[in-house]
Amino acid sequence: MAGEFLNYNGKVYPADKLLISPNNRSFRYGDGFFETMKMIKGRIVLGNLHFERLFSSLDTLLFDKPKLFTATRLETEIAELAKKNNHTASGRIRLMVFRGDGGLYDAENNHPNYLIQTWEMNTANNQLNENGLVVDVFKDARKACDHFSHIKSNNYLSYVMAAIWAKQRKLNDALVLNSHNNIADATIANVFVVKEGIIQTPAITEGCIEGTMRRHLLQCIRKEGMPVKETIITLEDVKAASEMFLTNAAYGIRWVQSCGNTSYATQVAPVLYKKFVEPLYTSH
Repeated sequence: MAGEFLNYNGKVYPADKLLISPNNRSFRYGDGFFETMKMIKGRIVLGNLHFERLFSSLDTLLFDKPKLFTATRLETEIAELAKKNNHTASGRIRLMVFRGDGGLYDAENNHPNYLIQTWEMNTANNQLNENGLVVDVFKDARKACDHFSHIKSNNYLSYVMAAIWAKQRKLNDALVLNSHNNIADATIANVFVVKEGIIQTPAITEGCIEGTMRRHLLQCIRKEGMPVKETIITLEDVKAASEMFLTNAAYGIRWVQSCGNTSYATQVAPVLYKKFVEPLYTSH
């Protein structure tokens, strides 16, 4: 359930209050980005990675950085809003950052505006999924592989259309291709496959979002000495893989039962979940 209140530029308002101008550049052009975070018992899971990515995106998209716009302040405001909405036990947070009003060439300024929302999350989402996901490949859009493709941009059209396509076909998710016809990611998650005993995920240069759970898992897997690589994943690799799983901040890891006509086993995903994801939820 969505919260009754939201935070807009540091002030709390009723969630149904209209706050965005028709001339807002994010509304007009998708000029901004967002973070989706998970809160358990009042603490943000992988908060350090989320705020590191947030400020990196701020730099990449040429926003100014006001002195008061800090991770500490944002984290405090998120915690206060989640508490006011009664979402601290298990909640999802969306923090959107965007430029203000203006045309394409005449933004009023490069000051970061922000909007924080919270939702209650079912505690069942803190566990590995019992039933495997059913996914397929969306081929009507391609993600660019450029300087901005790793950012969780407010310009999300390819993912929006892939999600509508998946829902129409009663799929749990859809894989999104890049401009080279290889796998970039899924609509709300990064993609991992296991092929010939090696855990593989599309490299950042393949146009995927630089997910915080993806980054956390790669760090843990490498530290454990397990075989892993960031690489190109083709459609043939998807068919030849023995296993597939998706990762994001909200759900951790979700294993995939099938992609199109290809079915998968699930062996590696439960091990990774137990070792590297479950402790994030139980140590709070």
